[in-house]
Amino acid sequence: MGEIIAWVVIGALAGWIASMIMKTDAQMGWLANIVVGIIGAFIGGWIVRTFMGNTVDPNAFNIWSLLTAVLGAVVLLALIKMFTGRRAV
Repeated sequence: MGEIIAWVVIGALAGWIASMIMKTDAQMGWLANIVVGIIGAFIGGWIVRTFMGNTVDPNAFNIWSLLTAVLGAVVLLALIKMFTGRRAV
């Protein structure tokens, strides 16, 4: 149960930071931030693993895990903008 709560909290924080970076915060609610952050963590993990090797421990929270999730969330928001032509989610 604790891991699920951690995923939601980290997802919300990563999604919120990414929406601030991409200037889409006004259009996104808390649920969209959580979803973007969690999906972004998977995308960011794939990016980091592909280009840097296995440097992030998926079972531990640290600043690198948060930055990885934010990276993935920014990529996700950029892809949404690119394919939909809208500002974001």
